[in-house]
Amino acid sequence: MSDRDTITSRTVNFGLFSNVILALLKSLIGIFGHSQALLADGINSSSDVVYYVAVKIFMRQANKPADPEHPYGHRQLESISAIVVGAFIITTGIAIFWESINKVYAMATTASSEQTSLWVLVIAAATLLLKVHLLALTRKNHRQTGNPTLKALANDHLNDIMASGAVIAGVLAARLGLPWMDPAAGAIVALFIFKTGVSILMESSAELMDAVPDKEFGETVRQIALSVEGVRCIEDLGVHRFGTVYTIEMTICVDGGISVEEGNNIAHRVEEKLLARYEGGLRRVMIHFHPETPHSHFG
Repeated sequence: MSDRDTITSRTVNFGLFSNVILALLKSLIGIFGHSQALLADGINSSSDVVYYVAVKIFMRQANKPADPEHPYGHRQLESISAIVVGAFIITTGIAIFWESINKVYAMATTASSEQTSLWVLVIAAATLLLKVHLLALTRKNHRQTGNPTLKALANDHLNDIMASGAVIAGVLAARLGLPWMDPAAGAIVALFIFKTGVSILMESSAELMDAVPDKEFGETVRQIALSVEGVRCIEDLGVHRFGTVYTIEMTICVDGGISVEEGNNIAHRVEEKLLARYEGGLRRVMIHFHPETPHSHFG
């Protein structure tokens, strides 16, 4: 196992262990401490446990080397894993939101004498501190590995920090005579959860659809190619991601009067220049060349 995979595995294992403990504590204290917001957060942590297990399975498969059926390896499973995380988060957010809204309505129409336990505040504060640590650790390890799953997990930790803050605010308001604020905080938690899930889903889907990483990257690649003598224009540019590295496919326009060998030499120089510019970041560069026509364009 590479250092990158070891770091990823340790981060996932630590997050899984933490969420198992948090799911048990928050759910039990939320029920017996009469806090809808903490119970909602406990359900979120329980969901976290499920998708952490799924992430572990995906990461194990992503570590497999290339084979005849998967010549580029299995690294795209990292993006699929991030999508699984996003889908779990969205589903959990929707369920918690409706449950919290129903609780607000029930409390508005029915008198309740239940007071939220102080233990709810203790667990919420402990959760906030633990999640701050997990966020810092996961972000640091994402920067080291470039693994999109770790980025998705870091976003979820940030989401949990905001959720814990909402729980604390809701419980304090409830103890000050506004009991409906506690389930209302649960609804706010759900909105944070939903928003995080959608952003993870959109970003990871873009990676699987071979979107160019960013506008600056695409523009730089085009300018490098155009700087090679003999390249008249860029007709097409495709980028495929495989883990932390990319494969570039580009179609360039050359003078239609040159020989095939001259066109091949131009394409080879473009490949060399791109590989030198993004040393370690490109797995392969494939250049196709076409004769320039009136319909050729800068793509």
